[in-house]
Amino acid sequence: MSGIGVIFDCDGTLVDSMGAWHDVDRTLAAEAGITLTKEDADAITTMSLPEASAYLHEQCGLGASSEDVLAMIFERMRAFYANEVEARLGALAFVQGLHARGVPMAVASSTPADMLAICVERCGFAPYMKAVVSVDDLHTSKREPAVYDHARSFLGTDRAHTWGFEDAAYALDTLRAAGFRTGAIYDNDISGTREALLARADFLIASWEDLSPDEFLEKVALG
Repeated sequence: MSGIGVIFDCDGTLVDSMGAWHDVDRTLAAEAGITLTKEDADAITTMSLPEASAYLHEQCGLGASSEDVLAMIFERMRAFYANEVEARLGALAFVQGLHARGVPMAVASSTPADMLAICVERCGFAPYMKAVVSVDDLHTSKREPAVYDHARSFLGTDRAHTWGFEDAAYALDTLRAAGFRTGAIYDNDISGTREALLARADFLIASWEDLSPDEFLEKVALG
């Protein structure tokens, strides 16, 4: 099938990693005797890593500098991606199924490029992707559509025929505002409640096992 493309978020969408990202902030803070509030966690969720590191240093008192906080986060998460991260159940089979049906795909992520490459390779997605891009490549965040458009440029599709799969409500807002089609997969309430995701997406699934490649292409055809 031609004419459509799919862009996947990575963390929480293709791979089971958001727990590690949420825990690393709390763990580093706890080791320094700092307790993060729900307001802190909610604020950090929508930030880029440099923004989150600055927040943790300036608002919460973690680390000697924001650069120090960022280095601590990177050290913990690089080890996680290299040795522990796993694909979400059914995600690789879904990607393989779309590839077999001729659908071009890419990954667009807020994860730093070096960690992202390790993650996509470890979990088996790399052979099926036209591109794997990070917001770091463009010095932006997912509050702007640039990273999705960059990924889309490798697919040869326009926005109206490109689907973005995300687990984060704020990222779905960006996609919809830019004219992309949207599919949501639930991961946790911090990234987005089921209600929040459904309000922003063409459809919502709880697991990749809930959606076969053919069922997805039927949704595309119905439009």
